[in-house]
Amino acid sequence: MRYILAIDQGTTSSRSIIFSESGEIMAIAQKEFAQSYPQDGWVEHSADDIWHSVLETLQKVFEKCALTPAGITSIGITNQRETTLIWNKSTGKAIYPAIVWQDRRTAEQCRQLSADPERVDYVKKTTGLLIDPYFSATKVNWILNNVEGAKAAAENGELLFGTVDCYLIWRLTGGQQHVTDATNASRTMLFNIHSQQWDKKLLDLFAIPECMLPEVKDCAADFGQLDTALLGRAIPIQGVAGDQQAALIGQTCFEKGMAKSTYGTGCFMILNTGDEPLVSENRLLATVAYRLNGKVTYGLEGSIFMAGATVQWLRDGLKLIDNAEETEALAQRARRNNGVFLVPAFTGLGAPYWDPDARGAILGLTRDTGISEIVAAGLQSVCYQTKDLQKAMESDGARPCTLRVDGGMANNDWVMGFLADILGAQVQRPVITETTALGAAYLAGLQAGIYTSLAELAGKWQVERTFTPRMTKAQRNEAYCNWKEAVSRIRSH
Repeated sequence: MRYILAIDQGTTSSRSIIFSESGEIMAIAQKEFAQSYPQDGWVEHSADDIWHSVLETLQKVFEKCALTPAGITSIGITNQRETTLIWNKSTGKAIYPAIVWQDRRTAEQCRQLSADPERVDYVKKTTGLLIDPYFSATKVNWILNNVEGAKAAAENGELLFGTVDCYLIWRLTGGQQHVTDATNASRTMLFNIHSQQWDKKLLDLFAIPECMLPEVKDCAADFGQLDTALLGRAIPIQGVAGDQQAALIGQTCFEKGMAKSTYGTGCFMILNTGDEPLVSENRLLATVAYRLNGKVTYGLEGSIFMAGATVQWLRDGLKLIDNAEETEALAQRARRNNGVFLVPAFTGLGAPYWDPDARGAILGLTRDTGISEIVAAGLQSVCYQTKDLQKAMESDGARPCTLRVDGGMANNDWVMGFLADILGAQVQRPVITETTALGAAYLAGLQAGIYTSLAELAGKWQVERTFTPRMTKAQRNEAYCNWKEAVSRIRSH
């Protein structure tokens, strides 16, 4: 039996998971780290916190099973995407905290850039993305313009830019490798998803020196070897994908038209569109789903910023619950059709609204509204936002008939039942819901020769439970209409 170690570096925690070649989880180690909100709409992480949380879980995961690093064949990495780091090539020290994907500080710059229709069109056609603070390009530009001496140092070739995967590979290989994969590159707003090259015109637009950028590789490739000082052995890093694409791979959505939705900090729905990117007319994103053996498979993606983060706010902000597990029982006690809606626009709204200035609200409160109703509304908001994405995909001619779900919230039966109701579609939960880490492991296994094909991986996927709609079409339409009304109340324009 061969084993693969997956590093899953997420928005609120880092995890290391050891998988057997059959996909069985042997051990998990997890470490949460601090979130920083220096100003309204700003979200930052300490680069050292990210690194040390990964390092700690790498070492701790072996304490939880009988395996040693000598038993690991390959390492796969998956990561929070778009989050931006710039570090000194000589010292490895970040020159500024990581600017997180949720951060909205460049909203005004994006508004100014979007005033030029030709520019908007060029960005969309080249990258598949919209001009938005979500992506890395304006974050890089902000750091270079706001950290003293950064611009000159970058032009002198002293600084490196990378998304979290890239930064981790740099640290894990002892500064030997400055590389990323095509999925993470496709989220920077600097990468041509057709030619699979960094785009000179966009680098000029955002004043980013090309010498800062990493080499872009396939998702299954040789990304370097672990520095022996870390685990006592030079294990090869052979699989990398951004977390949402890794989940698509873990869910084995390898056929055109298959879709998955991941419920982590945010919620991300990706539909496989095959070897051609689908240009959305409904403000969804065309993105690289995966690139294997030089061949690109594209995806159509809708991004929601607040899913599990809404539950985290109910726990830490409002202190209505002590842990996420309590939400299911509370939601079951809530009065049906109570008219309460929670719109979690804490850092603006993602797809299909792309409104960075929208802010959250709880609407429809009455004297007999209690904790149960507010918690239920928080959970339902995730399902309603998924419905927004489904409607947008339908309008683009790409409706998924079945949705494969994963992430922490996918384990909540009440949420998944309501999701099936509001979508009017089957929702399938797999036996292994750690599909993000599993996808990274699959990629590493492909490169290591543990797996021979995508068809072999597809044969490993197993459904644990299928949720089917119970609502009538009329009930569904009425509930969704009320949600749309709630959203319209908090829009910034």
